[in-house]
Amino acid sequence: MRHLFLLFSLLSVAVPAKAYDMQALMDSFYSVVMIRGYNTSGGLAYGSGVVVAENQVITNCHVLRATKQPWISRGEDTYPITSVKADTWHDLCLVSTQAMPFKPAKLGSSTTLKRGQEVAGIGHSNGVPAPLTSRGNVKGLYPDNPGNVIRTSAKFMMGASGSGLFDMDGKLVGINTFKTAGIGGAIHFALPIEWLQSLEKQPEITTFPIQGKALWEEDEDKKPYYMQAAVPESREDWLKLAEVSEKWTTAEPKTAEAWYSLGTALENLNKTDLAAKAFNQAFLLDANNYDALVHVGLIAKSKGDSAEMHRIQVALANISEDLANEYIELLGCGKSC
Repeated sequence: MRHLFLLFSLLSVAVPAKAYDMQALMDSFYSVVMIRGYNTSGGLAYGSGVVVAENQVITNCHVLRATKQPWISRGEDTYPITSVKADTWHDLCLVSTQAMPFKPAKLGSSTTLKRGQEVAGIGHSNGVPAPLTSRGNVKGLYPDNPGNVIRTSAKFMMGASGSGLFDMDGKLVGINTFKTAGIGGAIHFALPIEWLQSLEKQPEITTFPIQGKALWEEDEDKKPYYMQAAVPESREDWLKLAEVSEKWTTAEPKTAEAWYSLGTALENLNKTDLAAKAFNQAFLLDANNYDALVHVGLIAKSKGDSAEMHRIQVALANISEDLANEYIELLGCGKSC
């Protein structure tokens, strides 16, 4: 089943593609900056940030933990950080500087995103001087008012904490913040840009470094279920994922992502009948969860159930011919399943 998991990670069905605004995405690229500073041992600490207003940059607070004198930089230009508004629990900090000429990013909304929608992460992964762009798709949305925490396949690495997650209209929808790691691949999460509203109301302080535990650093059993599920999934610990997902579906029976997580665990444990039921429930609760339907089709193929395979093809075709064609290609059906 590990082969199936890896295959599906690579060939996940996306929502019907929409044209993207190249100029807007270029503007987004130029709204991303680097946050730097020397740590206590003399080494250089670094992260990313996004310009959201004149002389203001949003970043992760954990980027500011190791330095007493952080600054903003782009290329050889530097701008000292003069103050910060901090929400350490939500791991978002709004830093201020002076005479910074960069235009702010256009703000979008995490609440308008759909599962499978294409997004782009832009940040200074590995501390490279120019931002790197990583395209991916929304893989999960977890309501946390006033927005959705976003799981995405747009990868980011060390140095890109605090970087931007943008939709294809170039609007900032999230701040790339934390990820899990394991043999199944990293799982990446971005915090909703809507949290900027409450961040702006925080008191302004001028002392560094910034300290305080973030929500993703909470004890494992106190984390939201989607965080609890991410670790065993990335480690391909399917028994543990099934255990967490069972609790999740019991506590939140109307949450589609809980059922999708359970289906993933059960499928990899070869409990395919139960997995198909979980995936069908996920799609019933979220009609944008096309991945769930495709999993049902894959299970049907493993059982030689051509009628069910065809039913899924028809259901996807009713949504989009592109989705149906991707499904046919994934299952290797030829012209039709």
